[in-house]
Amino acid sequence: MENFVVSARKYRPATFDTVVGQRSITNTLKNAIKNEHLAQAFLFTGPRGIGKTTCARILAKTINCENLSENIEACDRCEPCLSFNRSHSFNVHELDAASNNSVDDIRKLVEQVRIPPQVGDYKVYIIDEVHMLSQQAFNAFLKTLEEPPAYAKFILATTEKQKIIPTILSRCQIFDFARITMDDIIHQLEFVAKNENIKTDYDALRIIAQKADGAMRDALSIFDQIVSFAGNQVTYQGVIENLNVLDYEYFFRVADLLLEEKPTDILLLIDEIIHKGFEGGDFINGFGEHLRNLLVSKNEATVKLIEVSEEIRQKYLDQSKKCSEDFLLGALEINTRADIQYKKSSNKRLMLELALLQMASLVKKKALA
Repeated sequence: MENFVVSARKYRPATFDTVVGQRSITNTLKNAIKNEHLAQAFLFTGPRGIGKTTCARILAKTINCENLSENIEACDRCEPCLSFNRSHSFNVHELDAASNNSVDDIRKLVEQVRIPPQVGDYKVYIIDEVHMLSQQAFNAFLKTLEEPPAYAKFILATTEKQKIIPTILSRCQIFDFARITMDDIIHQLEFVAKNENIKTDYDALRIIAQKADGAMRDALSIFDQIVSFAGNQVTYQGVIENLNVLDYEYFFRVADLLLEEKPTDILLLIDEIIHKGFEGGDFINGFGEHLRNLLVSKNEATVKLIEVSEEIRQKYLDQSKKCSEDFLLGALEINTRADIQYKKSSNKRLMLELALLQMASLVKKKALA
């Protein structure tokens, strides 16, 4: 049986140009290499799964390549590149600070720094989760970080920059990695699906991207999970079933019932949603997004801000024509208030039902006026 390789590893970027969603950072690093203007220490910071360690490895590989392309990409043919690809490089050292955070661990690293590279120009030290180092370990690292040998480069990566002492920060060139946009995640998932001969639809990938919350690694992990569940056909219905996500249709139905002033049917529909295992808080968050999309759909210039397929976008346009702006603004205000109060409420179901009945009363008030 062939060993399965998860997509996050199989499609891990190997060059700066294949890094997803961090164009400004990769361009800056490439220009620094081209102009021979490399800092002695870098700090890559940002949320999980967005490419910090990946960029650190690409940078380490690229600066040691003996035959860089005109586009400042590693050749994958020279000895430093081949040894890096085989994970046998003596020039690149990775340290996980979460499990190697003592003074002794840093002293061992400092001892290694004194030995110059045998092949290539630089020895690169990648320290992941650097915020986990102890105070004593940080202090032991300071002098080496400030005055390293010319051949030594340090790349520190962290998800919690605020935990790193200022004396370390002041010695590093800091790169703040951004969360990856939904469009970039969807495009990458489409690329992976095409390579793996998996059929997908846009709304299914959008739900995966939304669930990943800006992390490409999370999106690929969820994608693998869905493929295990659904096979080579990733559909919207399959994704919402597997991830236990509320279907768009529920929000459209609730909005229609509000506009038709049918409080009894609203309560029955909420009962159906709760009995399917969905939390009231999830409904409030999703319905808030739905109301926002209806408000955006009131103007043709802003309808493009809704990140859904053309079919769903048309449904928003059709339903928005039935809603007044006053109703949508009032409903959004009630929904936001319910979202804030929901966690504190001792009777959460009542809180949800009351919020929806208050929204229905907005339609009645408008009719009386």
